[in-house]
Amino acid sequence: HAYRRHREAARSDPVMMIALWAVALAAYLVFRLWYDGLRKPLTPDEVAHFSTVFQESSEHGLSTGEVATFRRFMEEDDGKEFIMVNLVKFNPSPVKHPDTGQDIKASALLTEYTRPFMGKILRRAGHPVIVGQGVGGYLDAWNTPENPGWHMAGLVRYRSRRDVIVLSFADPDFALIHKYKIAAMQQTFAFPVQMRAALYASPRLTVGLLLALGTALLQLALT
Repeated sequence: HAYRRHREAARSDPVMMIALWAVALAAYLVFRLWYDGLRKPLTPDEVAHFSTVFQESSEHGLSTGEVATFRRFMEEDDGKEFIMVNLVKFNPSPVKHPDTGQDIKASALLTEYTRPFMGKILRRAGHPVIVGQGVGGYLDAWNTPENPGWHMAGLVRYRSRRDVIVLSFADPDFALIHKYKIAAMQQTFAFPVQMRAALYASPRLTVGLLLALGTALLQLALT
């Protein structure tokens, strides 16, 4: 009887339905604020600070040219999201684990880098777009170096250039795991791109649809 009275009250209370959809809208706006961020480009002071940090990161394998590339990457920041394209060729397995000296498969050692790093990326609204294993050589290549034999490729979405800078060499903990990446990979290639077209929009659409569906189902349950 109490449930029936609750349903009858819900039918006669449009304010409750409006409040229900208002909560769903507020939840979506909070998600978008987290997923999109504030879209503020890096400031000149931040660029100068991080450039100094990169110059002090030579022990992590950054060359002078890479430091210059990072600086240009920061100076041209527009505050928008981007996708990092990664190509990976593993060292022949087994490789020596940097901590234990024991033999380990190169792909397993790389996981010791990607797992904690990806955890930090996810907390800043970054996520893998696709990760796949290579199944052949170059099928189309114009004026490019010979294919070194890439083993895998991955696309990772970052919310902003600031995020990838803060999560990489500007993070004091990064050196603790970056050694696993160096030991696992024989060769790697990474460059950022901004998406211009895609069949699947993004989690923005998925989350919006799920919230709308959940709210509609709840409304039906209450009426």
